[in-house]
Amino acid sequence: MPGAARILPAAALVGVLALAGCAGRPADTTLDIGLVLEPSNLDIRHTSGAALEQALVDNVYEGLVTRGENGDVVAALAKDWSVSDDGLEYTFVLQEGVTFHDGSPMTADDVVTSLTETKNDESSTGAKDLAAIEEVSAPDDGTVVITLAEPNINLLFLLTGPGGLIFKSGDDTDLKTAENGTGPFTLGEWIQKDSISLERYEDYWGEPAGPSEVVLHYIPDPNALVSAGLDGTLDVLTGVSAELTPQLEGDFTVTQGETTDKFILAFNGKEEPLDDLRVRQALRMAIDHEAILTAVGAGETQFGPIPKLDPGYEDLSDTTSFDPEGARALLAEAGVEDLTLTLSFPNVYDTKISSLLVSMFKDIGVTLEVDTIEFSAWLNDVYSNRDYQLSFVNHVEPRDFDSWSNPDYYYSLSDPDALAEVQGLYADAMRETDADASAQLLAEAARIVAEQAPADWLYTRADIIATAPGVEGFPTAATSTRLRLAGVTLAE
Repeated sequence: MPGAARILPAAALVGVLALAGCAGRPADTTLDIGLVLEPSNLDIRHTSGAALEQALVDNVYEGLVTRGENGDVVAALAKDWSVSDDGLEYTFVLQEGVTFHDGSPMTADDVVTSLTETKNDESSTGAKDLAAIEEVSAPDDGTVVITLAEPNINLLFLLTGPGGLIFKSGDDTDLKTAENGTGPFTLGEWIQKDSISLERYEDYWGEPAGPSEVVLHYIPDPNALVSAGLDGTLDVLTGVSAELTPQLEGDFTVTQGETTDKFILAFNGKEEPLDDLRVRQALRMAIDHEAILTAVGAGETQFGPIPKLDPGYEDLSDTTSFDPEGARALLAEAGVEDLTLTLSFPNVYDTKISSLLVSMFKDIGVTLEVDTIEFSAWLNDVYSNRDYQLSFVNHVEPRDFDSWSNPDYYYSLSDPDALAEVQGLYADAMRETDADASAQLLAEAARIVAEQAPADWLYTRADIIATAPGVEGFPTAATSTRLRLAGVTLAE
């Protein structure tokens, strides 16, 4: 789901972990980080949202495997794994000495139970990710075997998400407000609409975390975020607006990293006149992507559903063009005059984007009314109930092309033949055991999606991070969905 949702926002992992690397117990230090989006609750098993992954995955909870900074799959609770030649059996060798935060040891049974329960729980956010699993078993205390009904080239990557997290079997912890993970941090205090604190878990099975405490401060206003950095409240700022970075120069080190954050302008193709392909194409042709990038200040154009960092990426700029005159002609051909559309626009985003869209659409004779809403309202109205005409949101998840094969997703292909073709190509891509062949199938499917114009991909976000002097090892890429903090150090 989107960035700002699961929807929505990494020091390199070396070997098994990227950790502080200091001898003995690290010094007691508090790391204060400014973030934009706060979780609505902490139950990562049943609540979607990039904010949950950002705060909890790899910090409080862990899976058998996790993601390196470049998106590769690396070891976590499993120290090694192997895959059978037919791609149907994955064998994981577990780390030794792992304990949950209540002090109880993690066992192979906990892994089997966690993955099996998640797969079978339709209300779980990770159930879909584990759908290919036929069975999870433990031949001995240190080994777990996952058996698939058919090959799924994406399985290891899917296990790095919420669906692959390991929980204590039979635990009755209320995950909405508490936790019992295996990660390098425990949950400290959650002050809603303000902050979440994480505390170093001294009995962590790996190297201890660098900071003794991390405080995640939620500051959605970009100017307030920068002010909190300049007044000394924050050691790190994430999601910094490009236009504000000059204020931080000299006091902070500012870096940019690539992301899979896709800012999507979705069209509800189930409603007239957006059910007409010509109307959707006209709206895409009204958009000057270079002007949007100039206004944003950092990022790159993206003309299709797969970003550069994901398998199957292809430059799809040939599927549309900035052509206001051609857009007006298409609208006339479709018999559409005096068109008024409403844009559902979450209030966590910069209004200069909505203002640009209003101006661009006006140029082709379309009146765009902007309905600025709380992000929670977007989740309910747009994401859950599909009650919208146009929607703007950041979808941060990597390798999330499967959403375009889902007819029940809030955006979807309205042409049944195109949808069927995309579904077939995606299924074939997942069954492939050759990565290059799989990527080619995804690219074919992505082109079909782009040509159907169910949305416009306005741009891919650049990750702008500002770190104060003394902060070392802070993640700098794809921090919207992963913010591994154990390897960060802060000078006393």
